[in-house]
Amino acid sequence: MSDLVLNDNNSEKEIDDEREMTFLEHLEELRWRIIYSLIGVVVGAIIAWIFIDYLVDYILLKPAKDSGAELQNLRPFGQLFLYMQIAIMVGIIISIPNIFYQFWQFISPALHKRERKYLLSIVIFSSLCFLLGIAFAYFVMLPLALKFAAQFGSAAIKNQFAIDEYMSIIISVMLAAGLVFELPMISFFLSKLGILKPSFMRRYRRHAYVIIIIAAAFLTPGTDPVSQIILTVPLIILYEISILISKLSQKKS
Repeated sequence: MSDLVLNDNNSEKEIDDEREMTFLEHLEELRWRIIYSLIGVVVGAIIAWIFIDYLVDYILLKPAKDSGAELQNLRPFGQLFLYMQIAIMVGIIISIPNIFYQFWQFISPALHKRERKYLLSIVIFSSLCFLLGIAFAYFVMLPLALKFAAQFGSAAIKNQFAIDEYMSIIISVMLAAGLVFELPMISFFLSKLGILKPSFMRRYRRHAYVIIIIAAAFLTPGTDPVSQIILTVPLIILYEISILISKLSQKKS
């Protein structure tokens, strides 16, 4: 009898836990997740500001120094605003695990209990993919693209880059690469939900390649063909890896 009562209480608790949230409750949950994410960004930006001189001189300016490009500031207080922009962007990068965690926590009520157990693994994998994308942009894409830009053209014309334009390229390319490296993670998640199938990805492989080429053209700065090619190749490789991940995740399911 006591077992029956205990089972009844457990089933009521499960029904309560799986109760659908109202629209206003979803909005409230979203608001708090955004607040938690912003707090993480602020903390990351403060940490970045403490080490801002090292970040600028030894990390962000290194690709320009290695490529032989010359930089100049053309605006009053340009460097001050630039440093603030860098601190915010680095703060976002530092807090990426927290941002992903808040995002997955927000959508977790829509998942089954067996799918929620993957939450921590998904957060870690998402963060690693994003950081790998940033590392790829910093160590591969940017040095080649900047070297091409610095050395291209007539010897009679000196290539000098405005510092704000340079930093804009650096930050946009790294963030873009970080986002596109999330493709395997998206493939894994959609396959687990049964939305994406490897057969579908193989069938529309040619269409995907065309979309990848177009996306690489939009994600790379200016009309630099070197950057576009450098981004297109890993995107195609990531697409093929995503097919494999989709296949493996469906087998495990």
